[in-house]
Amino acid sequence: MDIQHLVDRLEDLIDEGRHLFGTKYTMVDEERALEIIDQMRISIPEEIEKAARVLQQRDRVLAEANEEAARIVQQARQQSESMVDQHQMVQQAKVRAGHVIEQAKIESKKITNEADAYVLGQLQELERQVARSLDEIRNGIDVMQQETPPDPQPMEQPLHMPRPVERETVDTELSPPSNNQVQ
Repeated sequence: MDIQHLVDRLEDLIDEGRHLFGTKYTMVDEERALEIIDQMRISIPEEIEKAARVLQQRDRVLAEANEEAARIVQQARQQSESMVDQHQMVQQAKVRAGHVIEQAKIESKKITNEADAYVLGQLQELERQVARSLDEIRNGIDVMQQETPPDPQPMEQPLHMPRPVERETVDTELSPPSNNQVQ
């Protein structure tokens, strides 16, 4: 699963959480949050595999460039050996081979740097996302631990709710006079 999707799910979980009135804190479903974090832990190797594929592609391009350079160098050597009498042509072939090798080295260095920068950027972004998510989860857990009072004694519920005063007054006026009331 894509790490970005998991980060979005974690953010949605936080958005869906119960906001504590008067604070900036939110209560989240710990089980769902931990489930998403576990999925993130599983997903991180997938992101690393993507980075490894980029590195393999870089290595393949480097290998192709080196093979091309070796082929050109070999071709230049063969040409130079066959044209020993034509010194100027030998010199030109060596220069050309040197340029090709130099270009191949420059190109391979450029590809290597770009691939390394891409992988580093991806890993840094992943690290930032995971750190931010973990900080938010830890803050939520800390808030819940700080603000959750110890188990209070359960309040006893009255067996019946008393009637409001207005109703009693109305009921008294409708009831027959008692012995204590003067007629």
